[in-house]
Amino acid sequence: MYELIIANKNYSSWSMRAWVLMRQLDIPFEERLLRFGSVIFRQYTPSGRVPCLIDGGMRIWDTLAITEYLAERHAGIWPADARARAWARSAAAEMHSGFATLRNECSMSVGVRLRRHGISTALQADLTRLTELWGDGLARHGGPYLGGGEFSAVDAFFAPVATRVVTYGLPMPTQAATYVGRLLVVPAVKQWIAAGIAEDFRDADHEGEILSQGVLLADLRAPVA
Repeated sequence: MYELIIANKNYSSWSMRAWVLMRQLDIPFEERLLRFGSVIFRQYTPSGRVPCLIDGGMRIWDTLAITEYLAERHAGIWPADARARAWARSAAAEMHSGFATLRNECSMSVGVRLRRHGISTALQADLTRLTELWGDGLARHGGPYLGGGEFSAVDAFFAPVATRVVTYGLPMPTQAATYVGRLLVVPAVKQWIAAGIAEDFRDADHEGEILSQGVLLADLRAPVA
């Protein structure tokens, strides 16, 4: 059975993508969660970062590499239609390498709610591009997911963005907001968020980044032990 090395579910957007994809597509795996700041990350992953998929003697790190490794072995990772599949890979790759301002100004924390100090020009550009990208995928492939009728890897790549929209109250036009809502009710996404809220661990660096961006409205997480 696969083993998936991840970090804390409240914070780890990269881990969320691989975990949600495998869980939603019923690909069996054992989970090993390492807290942020752990000195033992490099015992499991060559880069010292998560996620990392272990398959026997093989270690596959980086979410995109994990996705393609799984796609060689399991159906449904990408859309079945060739055109939709090409588009989905492009969109996932854009998410993987882009949207730097969204990442930097809206660190993931599924268990808090903030009112941002404001929306910078660069952040608005990322949000506008997200809206264009999602609208294009939904229009091309008929929805309700970006590649068509079934949840696939491209949706898993944008699942952490959906949590950021809620955490920071990011403005979205109707179609994009509807897609965010659709992602948030995907069973595996709901499971991840619930587990993140149940964590009692706090990482000081992440907390500082998050609280620097706005006014805390609510903290839904379990109290610190």
